[in-house]
Amino acid sequence: MIRGCDPSLYNEDLAPIPLSRRTWGTYNYASLWVAMSVCIPTYMLASGLIAGGMSWRQAISTILLGNLIVLVPMLLNAHAGAKYGIPFPVFVRASFGVRGANVPAVLRALVACGWFGIQTWIGGQAIYSMLRIIWPAAARFPGGIWICFFAFWALNILVILRGIETIKFLEGVGAPFMLAIGLLLLWWITGKAGGFGPVLSAPSKFHTGAAFLRFFIPSLTGMVGFWATVALNIPDFTRYAKSQKAQALGQALGLPAAMTIYSFIGVAVTSASAVLFGHPIWDPVELLGRFHQPVVAFIALVALLVATLNTNVAANVVSPSNDFSNLNPRLISFRTGGLITGVVGVLMMPWKLVSDFSSYIFGWLVGYSGLLGPIAGVMIADYFLLRRSRLRVGDLYRRHGVYEYDSGVNWRAIAALAAGVVVALLGLIVPALRLLYDYAWFVGFGVAGVIYLALMRGSVRIVRAGLGDRLKK
Repeated sequence: MIRGCDPSLYNEDLAPIPLSRRTWGTYNYASLWVAMSVCIPTYMLASGLIAGGMSWRQAISTILLGNLIVLVPMLLNAHAGAKYGIPFPVFVRASFGVRGANVPAVLRALVACGWFGIQTWIGGQAIYSMLRIIWPAAARFPGGIWICFFAFWALNILVILRGIETIKFLEGVGAPFMLAIGLLLLWWITGKAGGFGPVLSAPSKFHTGAAFLRFFIPSLTGMVGFWATVALNIPDFTRYAKSQKAQALGQALGLPAAMTIYSFIGVAVTSASAVLFGHPIWDPVELLGRFHQPVVAFIALVALLVATLNTNVAANVVSPSNDFSNLNPRLISFRTGGLITGVVGVLMMPWKLVSDFSSYIFGWLVGYSGLLGPIAGVMIADYFLLRRSRLRVGDLYRRHGVYEYDSGVNWRAIAALAAGVVVALLGLIVPALRLLYDYAWFVGFGVAGVIYLALMRGSVRIVRAGLGDRLKK
């Protein structure tokens, strides 16, 4: 335990991880990203681009570019976790203050709750589809989809209660298996459609560069927004890293490759559905229900179910559990935070967020990226440009230290965050400024980062306090 820490800022779940417990190597981080990427939302991300009119080359290029872009803030924010062993809600105290950190933490947590609900809804649909294959009469059972939804919800809660090491085990074991199943599904369905030739021959539906850009720009923002969540809370995972090299190399190898490979599966399978059924089917659960080969469909649905569970507990539970715990560490543990996540995820009505590809990509992904981009802008500007990656870890857990600011809140960071969010989302209100919304993550990131630096550099005392360790040398 840190000496002199404030009980309102500290519990064992938020404490720095000691070197003896930092056991995650390159393979763990690469497999983490493979397991998190191999899931139905990734598939739907790619299939949504095809359904929107892109060719397979345009869709894959958009996804690859988006993931290469988001990898940059991912690795930058990961540095503090690996260096100091601290989770996201503690790390963000350096820029927002020991109490002000609750603002970005709660915003991040609410987005994660929405994702938890989406993944759980998709998992429930997969279970329901499996039941209909094994037991056709289940299709006539009233409320069957809701029973399956809450059954999968309960399974996720069970994993949460078992803790972080269960997540590490699931990712390490499940990642290779999930890729193999995905490739098997690709081979099977393209064979049904007559091979890759007919599947990948469909041209782009955009006949002018302007028409393509109108779809491409918000789509690219959506690709970045897809992992903009984990780009913030990646310290929750890298705090367990053996070294900076292990986490950076594992992520650089795992994220772009896994997303691109599995997205290609989504692109090819969706294109095959257009060949077979006359129109692209972007939902894989619906697509598998179209085939009358129970064994193949059942195996594929089991694989998708396991992949969804893997992604949900890793990407959408770890962060909000820590974030909610940060609100009141004495009363809310990691497990309690996970239970809160589960409840809020249901209340956000995920079945509406994924009702069609337009709502999913241009509504959900682009919309929340305007909230998270500004947080990333403030965090990166503070840690690398202002503090030169030096933190006083003890003061992150105590009141009246260098991160106290004004009664625990850095109003400069709050102002920069608010400005970034307002500018990024202004295009929703003012049609003439729609481009700001289409670039929501990028706009919010840049505006918040620049304003934060301008406000903070006006306060010599705060800057010197943040660089205190360096100035002493």
